[in-house]
Amino acid sequence: MRRAALLVCLCSGLWAGESARSLDAQPGTTPRVDGILSPGEWDDATTFAGMEGWTSQFSPVRDAKDLSLRGWVKHDGRKLCFAFEVGDDVLYGIDTPRWLPDNNPKAHDPTREGFPWFGDEIEILMNPAHRWKGEEGAAGDGSSWQMVVNLTKSRLGGVGQGGLLEGEPRSDPKAWATYRRWIETGAMEAAARVRPGGKGYVIEWAIHFDPCLEVEPGRFYTPALGDRAMGLNIAVGDLDEKEKGAGNFGNFHHEEWFAGLRGRVTRLRYWGTLWMRAAGRPVISRP
Repeated sequence: MRRAALLVCLCSGLWAGESARSLDAQPGTTPRVDGILSPGEWDDATTFAGMEGWTSQFSPVRDAKDLSLRGWVKHDGRKLCFAFEVGDDVLYGIDTPRWLPDNNPKAHDPTREGFPWFGDEIEILMNPAHRWKGEEGAAGDGSSWQMVVNLTKSRLGGVGQGGLLEGEPRSDPKAWATYRRWIETGAMEAAARVRPGGKGYVIEWAIHFDPCLEVEPGRFYTPALGDRAMGLNIAVGDLDEKEKGAGNFGNFHHEEWFAGLRGRVTRLRYWGTLWMRAAGRPVISRP
């Protein structure tokens, strides 16, 4: 019966974005957000991988030794939880100097003039309200948002300590204030840690349903609402030596996206779908 219901959902065309790419967040145990993939901690999560089939905003990835990704997603009834293990042959600010882009010497400033995503990083973009009007991006509140976890800087730890940073639209003071409040109050929690031996890093990220997954004004997701489709995109940013990104914005080497069209990856309508599952189903590995 559960399998039949899933097939009905998949065939109905009910997506939270126009991309057919999707993941399931099923109920599971609560992970410890410490940047360590402890044995068994993510065994009950849906797994996924990149970069094959993802959208390249800049130079495409041609070798998994250059950049690769394994990911996990689940929820514990109160929080949506992600883990990412990134393989990366050169870590910005660790294996390289902390060079700055020519178009923004304030890239590391902890203000709206900075580039929170400048560095090796993961971004999560969500549209819990499952709506858009045209070509707009995230509103910067619980209905739709874009946040950053950077490997070598953070709101709480400053430059040198990885963690959460405010995302887009950073030009909007209201969105910036909302994101900062989520970080400072623990509505979002994240940890970023270099893998033992280097050549990559781990990010664990927990997102509280209230206030971050607002499905209707003033109403936040709970399993009592049943299965729910939400818009989702994920970005993996990769800086290496400055010359490797020549010709790309900010000299980024790679920026790979789970879904969307090149140049339109931050627009709600082109995202994939995260299915919040109210009850457990067999875990399905996704490409």
